[in-house]
Amino acid sequence: MNTILRFLTVCLMITLPLQAAAQEEGKASAPGDYDGKEVHIKVLQTSDLHGCYFPYDFMLQQPIWSGLSRIASYINKQRKIHGDNMILLDNGDFLEGQPSSYYYDFIDTVSTHVGIAALNFLKYDAGNIGNHDLEMGMSVLTRCVNDCQFPVLGANIVRTIDDTPAYRPYIIKEIEGVRVAVLGMVTPAIPMWLPENMWEGLRFDDMEATARRWMPILLEEEKADVVIGLFHAGHNAYWLGKYRENASVEVVTRVPGFDLALLGHDHTIYEEYDLKENGDSILVLDPSSRGLYLSDVDIYVTKKNGKVVSKRIEGGLSRVDKYPISKRYSAEFLPQYKSVKDFISKRVGVMGKEITTRDAFFGPSDFVDFVHTLQLQATGAEISLNAPLSFDVTVKQGEMFMNDIFKLYKYGNTLYTMRLTGREIKGALEYTYGLWTNQMKSPNDHLFLLSPPRVINDSYRSGFLNPPYNFDSAAGIYYTVDVTKPKGEKIKIKRLANGKKFDLDAEYVVVVNSHRGNGGGEILTKGAGITKDELKKRILSVSDFDFRYYLLKTIEEAGEIYPQKLNQWKFIPEKWVAAAAERDYKYLFEADKYKDNDEHS
Repeated sequence: MNTILRFLTVCLMITLPLQAAAQEEGKASAPGDYDGKEVHIKVLQTSDLHGCYFPYDFMLQQPIWSGLSRIASYINKQRKIHGDNMILLDNGDFLEGQPSSYYYDFIDTVSTHVGIAALNFLKYDAGNIGNHDLEMGMSVLTRCVNDCQFPVLGANIVRTIDDTPAYRPYIIKEIEGVRVAVLGMVTPAIPMWLPENMWEGLRFDDMEATARRWMPILLEEEKADVVIGLFHAGHNAYWLGKYRENASVEVVTRVPGFDLALLGHDHTIYEEYDLKENGDSILVLDPSSRGLYLSDVDIYVTKKNGKVVSKRIEGGLSRVDKYPISKRYSAEFLPQYKSVKDFISKRVGVMGKEITTRDAFFGPSDFVDFVHTLQLQATGAEISLNAPLSFDVTVKQGEMFMNDIFKLYKYGNTLYTMRLTGREIKGALEYTYGLWTNQMKSPNDHLFLLSPPRVINDSYRSGFLNPPYNFDSAAGIYYTVDVTKPKGEKIKIKRLANGKKFDLDAEYVVVVNSHRGNGGGEILTKGAGITKDELKKRILSVSDFDFRYYLLKTIEEAGEIYPQKLNQWKFIPEKWVAAAAERDYKYLFEADKYKDNDEHS
């Protein structure tokens, strides 16, 4: 069966007819049953849990004070109060991020995925597709969707063969005569991050255009009294290539009809009443990631003679780290917890020295250069581009276990070799170091572009102004980064690592991960100046397995490894850099007083 036919078969398996999308939960009530009564509806939303199903970080081997096991206690408390008047929603990026999710994505593929089993156990009313949920591949996603005992939404994920939604666009839930619609959408920028074989046969439509398509159906045909936007997209809209990224606030303020917006994807806390174009306000909530917060909303609706006469929506973000771990939840999933624990405890080799991602921000590091070296060895490329994928991770000297593989490489990316000119390589580095470093005008300035103290604990940036997983360095060339120069003028490439001259007009074989090769971070588009369509033409090869496979095999075959710095680049002027680096290190890794008491997050 060819790829397209196989994909369409999968779509047919997971797609429900649009008539089923309108199916209501429970029986419709007669208009007079609740006439004049103020109906109180509780809405809870989780988002971007990224595998945090247990109160334990399997990668870091330490407890966490967030995730579903604590959220379960909060859900149970609210369900006792509100009963069937509660709507429970998840907003995607659920199947990736921890060894616990990886284990049930790829190792135990027979059992129900523990994350899906958990949502079923907690009786979620609907889930939304996130971009990272597609990253696991259609076979994993299809299996998980099929196991869901609730509708899975994605109104703007459309099959190209017939222009119909590949997933349910919305649900209608009737509560004491009040009809609540939930419209689910995902950021349309997925083609910027994932290779086409992961979403072949699909397209991702603009969120605003999709909302305008479905809103008349929700209001006129479904007679919705309350419309909730469940968007796996953030609040700060911008254009990522040809895709409008994080446009949620633009959608709910421009498209009439929305009463509440529940966001995700950008891993930032957002709790605002935003102003619509008609002058009304709408509550917009984003609980960030890993389940430290959840959106907690109270909706009050009164109807008379079948029409809404009053509607009031209040709410905010509720923090769950002070809630106990649910005993019922823990008992239910103890076998799965033990299975994952056994998996990540498997010995794979020996680390000859301690390495940490902290070093990677200040110059060449054992940690990142080890990845560079393996990328070059696995592909035979001349030059490697790679960033630290975790902000603060250490692999200690001594025995290595499976969880250390996830520390060394957080994501399931494959490797691309690509054809780039010297000028494009320099442009990519100018762009990434422009995200990374400040323009120092005196020895007292910061070395890095840093975020204000109030957002230092943002899980994406953790003190940096920009996400550090976009801080690519290079191996295979010798170069300097002059931090006194402005953006676009920092990089001076001296020569190739083999001693040959580096030529801006020559072409080189460069290895990058699949996220970067598809345009992720815009390093190769805005930086190197290669169009998104042209990127595909530059790909010379794609690895058969994800990078973690090659990493694991290398360590198992070597038995003991000793990562070494390549020392192929440095920041200059060195005296200025040394003093600034010491200050910025304290800000990034020792500034607990700035962290808003989020030490458990």
